[in-house]
Amino acid sequence: MQQREEKQLEASIDALINRVAHLKNSLHSFIFKLENEYDRLTWPSVLDNFALLSGQLSTINKLMRSEKTPAFRNQVIIPLLLSPDRDEELAKLTEQRVPVFSHEIVPDHLRTKPDPEVEEQEKQLSTEAARIGPDVAQKQIQTLNKLCSNLLEKLNNPREDREAESSAMRQNKPTFNPADTNALVAAVVCGKGLSNHRPQGPGGTVLPGGGPMLSGGPNLQQVTMQRSTNQQAAMGGQGPPQQPGKMPSSIKTNIKSASMHPYQR
Repeated sequence: MQQREEKQLEASIDALINRVAHLKNSLHSFIFKLENEYDRLTWPSVLDNFALLSGQLSTINKLMRSEKTPAFRNQVIIPLLLSPDRDEELAKLTEQRVPVFSHEIVPDHLRTKPDPEVEEQEKQLSTEAARIGPDVAQKQIQTLNKLCSNLLEKLNNPREDREAESSAMRQNKPTFNPADTNALVAAVVCGKGLSNHRPQGPGGTVLPGGGPMLSGGPNLQQVTMQRSTNQQAAMGGQGPPQQPGKMPSSIKTNIKSASMHPYQR
């Protein structure tokens, strides 16, 4: 009877190891695709991989719940040898995850209960849950259900609706200021808002003819007039009478006409 149970236990462990190995290979393959073939990966192939993993997990659960499988929780594992030295066979069996079977590693790998810290946190949560009354708990449950329902509703909305809402928001949002545009057009066409400028001489005196700036663009320079006092002194102040409306002959005028469009750079 004991030999039969031992054989059944060994067969169940071998079948479980085989199923877990298949699951591990599927996980490695899926992770490799996600890391290296993400640009060619399609959503149907991702769903296929998830379906494969789900089926393998379901097979392991069925194997664990089978009547032929003994209850593993009733089996006790006792470490017979603990050594701080490296065990090559153990490292090979565990794929280099457990190279040493020492006093430090055994409590973590052979633990049947959670860590003491986790147990303490579970006790605190149980105590806090017991303090909450039924009415308060029911309100919190309703609030959580409402939040989850709103989130699911947003996630279940068609993608086209979200794109339409985003495009409508972009269209309704203004991309310019009408007041600035009108001010710019008025300044360019009518000169509205432009300040007058009078050129000054070396001594700070305003030169004659320094009226408003000519609006001809950067290629049309302002008329610069300079009075030649030396010529007047040489003439002795006896020049022919000047007719009104005519420019004196002693004023040098330098005008550079614009050969191009005034707003063309």
